[in-house]
Amino acid sequence: MKKLAFTTAMIAGAVATAVSAANVQPAAAAAKEKCYGISLAGQNDCAAGPGTTCAGTSVIDYQGNAWTLVPAGDCAKYGDGQQSAEFKLPEDRKGSLEALKRDLPQEG
Repeated sequence: MKKLAFTTAMIAGAVATAVSAANVQPAAAAAKEKCYGISLAGQNDCAAGPGTTCAGTSVIDYQGNAWTLVPAGDCAKYGDGQQSAEFKLPEDRKGSLEALKRDLPQEG
């Protein structure tokens, strides 16, 4: 009977450890967010849309479907007009936490 209780406790402990480990993010990843539409051509971190592979593959400045990792909370600062020069974007562009439908390469 003691062996069964010990085995059950071991399994429960292993499951609890696995579940808690699955929810842990590295501190660096937790402190960053994807910001779409702020990178210059060829300087995106990833997700540059159809016909591209990943990092450095955007072909248009401020391409709406290409993102760059920025410190958490900074994406909203891009293009809001109230921030320092590092957050300024041309014309009425703003950073977004979701892909944008502006400044996309022409298909075809």
